This record gives sequence, C-alpha cells and structure tokens, in this order.
Amino acid sequence: MKFLKLFSERQQELKGELPDVYQYETIPNELRWQVRHLWHDAFGDAERDYRYGRSLSRDTVEAYEFINTTLSYHYGKPSLGSSSDPDFTSVHSFFLHTKKTENAIDVIELSFQYMEQYHCRISPDEAIAQLNYWFRRRGVGYQYESGQIVRVDSEFIHSEVVKPALNMLSDSMYEGANDEFLKAHEHYRAKRYEECMNECYKAFESCIKAICDKRGWSYRDKDSLKNLIDIVYDERLIPSSMQSYFSALRGTLESGASTLRNRHSGHGQGSQIITVPEHMAAYVLHLTASNILFLAKADEDMK
Repeated sequence: MKFLKLFSERQQELKGELPDVYQYETIPNELRWQVRHLWHDAFGDAERDYRYGRSLSRDTVEAYEFINTTLSYHYGKPSLGSSSDPDFTSVHSFFLHTKKTENAIDVIELSFQYMEQYHCRISPDEAIAQLNYWFRRRGVGYQYESGQIVRVDSEFIHSEVVKPALNMLSDSMYEGANDEFLKAHEHYRAKRYEECMNECYKAFESCIKAICDKRGWSYRDKDSLKNLIDIVYDERLIPSSMQSYFSALRGTLESGASTLRNRHSGHGQGSQIITVPEHMAAYVLHLTASNILFLAKADEDMK
C-alpha cells in the first residue's frame, strides 16, 4: 500500500496535535494493526489468501516460518501459538495479544530485520520509514535504526545526533564501535543503565582506535581514554585555528562519559549498591553519540 497522509492526519500536524512526550510502556493496538498492514505489504496477505483457499506464496510462508521459529526458539516454546496453527496465525495472534511490551518489540524488530535481509514485496527503506512514522504518531518512543529498535528520548537529539552517529558507525572501519554502541542502546532500552554506560565508554574508545588505525597513529592497547584523546589532539585532528573551542571539548570528553563511567559503573560498589539513574545513562548515551559523530566527521575532513 502506497504511504500517504490523510487529511485528518495533515490537519493534526498543522495544529501541532501530535504527541510531544513519548511513552515506552505499551505498544497501542492501533500501532500493532499498522505493523500488521506493513507485513501484508511486505510478505503478502497470508490471512486473506488462507481464508479464500488460495495457496500462500513461498516468500510468505518462509517469512512467517522464520519469525515464528526464531522467537519460539528464544522463548523456549514449541510455537508462538498452537502447534496446529499456520505460522502466520501464530505470529499475528501473539503480536496482537501479548501484554509484554518487550515481546511485541521483539516481533517488530525481527520482522523488519527479515525485510532487510531477505526478499519482500516492498522496499525495506519504505517500510522502515512508515514504521518510524507510526511510532512517532502514536507517541511511542522507539525507532528502527541500523537493524534494531532503539529508544528515542528527544526527536531532535535522535535525528540530529544519534541517527547520524549510527549511520557513520555503519562504515566497516567502525565495526567494533558500532557493535558496542548498538549494545549500549539495547541495554538502555532494557533499563540496564550501568551496562549502557560501560558500552558507551567502550564504543568511544573503539572509535578513536579505529581512526588511529586508519591514520597509522600508534597507541597501546591498554591506553586510557585520556591517553587516546591526547593522541588525536596531538595529531591535529582538531584544527589549530579552533584550539580554544576544542580544548573545551576535550575537557567535556574527559569529564563526560569516562568520568561518569569511572565513578558510577567502572569500580566496586563498596558497602552500598550504586544505582545508575536513567537520566545519567541518557546523558552519557547522547554525549557519546555527539562525540563519535564529531570525531568521525573530523577524520573525514582531515587531509
């Protein structure tokens, strides 16, 4: 189905009636049905074909078999539904009725990963754009980016910082940093904030090391983040004409992700359990994204 905006939807946007505060606890029924419509476009309308006695295409059968089998395996179940039901029925019913938000997101994420990797009837990019549009319209704070569902706290920060950083990290030279930064998002979505901060720290280190490897700048495997920042600073990755600006940035980097990580998640907890608050993990996640984006862009522009 070609994506379009109804008159009522356009009017809501003009009047500023779209949700400006995201929620993360539920996947509304309207959004679930919209995802199902996207599946129909991508895999074929299995339910309609089955109802009218028409044979399902091989692509349709394989898509739903993959989703049902993969999730059943991870959940330790024989099937998402009754073992006598077709795979598409099990997937549809499970998705529409599960009360666990994490499981509903699992189904969405896996189905869109399948669209990107295998044959489907519409452009995966078009399907992803529609999915992310419905997430925003329904006020649900998630987006599908770089092959997984990530949490969105601010639309501006996500579009201007996080998404460009994820796009930049998709370059093969940043493979390690990309894996660690996606793990940070996964931990953040699952409210594992300490683990999120640890992965942010590692991702930023890996980004600097990737640039050093590309440029032939020597470093030791055990160098601290401060030492790594010193290397890229001394190698003039930062323009000399803007040293005062980047001196401040250097201070931000050294007192940002690394310091928070060292103080709250990199050492023993002592006699009291340390709980990393959500706002601190969000700050470190976004700080890491902006600094990764800056360094990668600076490397691109360096002669």
